[in-house]
Amino acid sequence: MLPSLNGETRLHLILGDPVGQTKSPSGLTGEFVARGANAICIPVHIAPADFDAFVAAAKRGQNIDGIVITIPHKFAALRHCDEASDRARFLGAANLLHRIAADRWRGDMTDGAAMVAALRRAGFNPAGKRALVIGAGGAGSAVALALIEAEVATLAVADMDTERRSTLIERMAARAPGAVRTGTTDAAGFDLVVNATPAGMQPTDPLPVDAARLEPSAYVADLITRPVLTPLLEAARRRGCKVVTGEDMFAAQAGDMADILLAPPAS
Repeated sequence: MLPSLNGETRLHLILGDPVGQTKSPSGLTGEFVARGANAICIPVHIAPADFDAFVAAAKRGQNIDGIVITIPHKFAALRHCDEASDRARFLGAANLLHRIAADRWRGDMTDGAAMVAALRRAGFNPAGKRALVIGAGGAGSAVALALIEAEVATLAVADMDTERRSTLIERMAARAPGAVRTGTTDAAGFDLVVNATPAGMQPTDPLPVDAARLEPSAYVADLITRPVLTPLLEAARRRGCKVVTGEDMFAAQAGDMADILLAPPAS
């Protein structure tokens, strides 16, 4: 069902570079319509060099109530928040900005909780398990934190950016001393492997892990939403693994995001 657009329609933007892969515009708009809200989510392709200027201008639009953030802007987004949730502040990143007053915005980071919810829906309980997260960016950081909070026994983090990886490991180790370590592309011995990098969005991308080393009993998750079955997930299925897609994650996330975005401003 399409929204009824008029002069009173409330706008929510999703910013990314690229942005064509995201399912949020249709998914969130569908959530808005289902709740009877006169609101729509619109994708905007914004390069990193233009991000700060664009967000500063968008926040002045009086009918813009929310801004969803995707790659690569999640760390940059937090500096545009007047307030932030505990998890966004801890991670230094936000995937959601929403207007809480006429001139005040609050940031949150829902990616990690959504991934854990999707994993639970698929039958995976993280508690006591060994997890490997590939990618220490905004989404990977959120997934790492959510897995620590879900009480994984071991969390390994891999990223080609060694400084970013080390920073994330240090933060997670403060929450779970002795449980966090440096990971590699070797997936052997892990109960869960999560790809939180863009690897797989293009057909020529290399796999983020060595698929031949995946445990057949493992769960393999990918945050990418297009293609739905990434090369990693296809390889994991051939190994006998259970897979969780980016669409599965968004299905677990859309309702929570809509709850936040549709909350009325205080004034």
